[in-house]
Amino acid sequence: MIIYSDNFNLKHIAESGQCFRMNPTGENRYSLIAFDRYTELTQINENCVDITCTEEDFKLIWKEYFDLDYDYNQVVSSLSQGQDEFLRNAAGYGRGLRILKQEIFETLISFIISQRKNIPTIKNCIEQLCARYGEKRFCEECGKKEYYTFPAPHKLAGALLEDLRKAGLGYRDEYILKTSQAVVRGYIDLSSLKHLSNEEAIGQLRNLSGVGIKVANCVSLYALHHIEAFPIDVWIARILKDIYRNEFDLKPYNGFAGIVQQYMFYYIRNRKEKNIRQYGPVV
Repeated sequence: MIIYSDNFNLKHIAESGQCFRMNPTGENRYSLIAFDRYTELTQINENCVDITCTEEDFKLIWKEYFDLDYDYNQVVSSLSQGQDEFLRNAAGYGRGLRILKQEIFETLISFIISQRKNIPTIKNCIEQLCARYGEKRFCEECGKKEYYTFPAPHKLAGALLEDLRKAGLGYRDEYILKTSQAVVRGYIDLSSLKHLSNEEAIGQLRNLSGVGIKVANCVSLYALHHIEAFPIDVWIARILKDIYRNEFDLKPYNGFAGIVQQYMFYYIRNRKEKNIRQYGPVV
């Protein structure tokens, strides 16, 4: 299925740090596993993407997953015309990024795993979990491609701690076990979080084992799609300190601060932060 959009860049999305099962398979081509489905995507040109899926799956899953109804051009234009030089450069560099609408449990477990790990290691841990506790399936549209779904909550809740540790989780294995058990036992209803405000959802998420403010914000942004959420990791913290003297004002970006955060993160991470001080403080 061909999708036309002037703000849909697969490379930028795959490397944005918000999902961990979207991987390059060739030039301008990516595989993606989400919501128990497998698909392959090709960037045909700047404004055109080919998604290998049925029309039904596109309407039920991928259209919403890639947030294709949201006008990202408006955000890019606003930042590009603003007075903040750093954000002008970040928005231009990250154009085509979209905030994905991911499955809540997968996002929760993935970002618990992500703590103090780099992205390749996170991806490896997640794939090991999927191979051990997910379901093996085949994608007919992609030549019967074999893949594993993300584990269901009850699968991880019933796992042995020593078996979880074999997936390279380290101390996070206990967090994953306890949080999965909390979900299965009904201590938290993840689906109900969709109906809460960003602040309310973050408050409930922080009651879970291994979930601090950063992980809770990531889940709120990347799964619940509260695009006002503003996760602060080491990259963003450094930007806020070095560029904005810890006085970055979110008010001008009310309602879409999470998109701004993604542009910041993607821009500075891919520049390896070598020249961050060239901008100087902007406050």
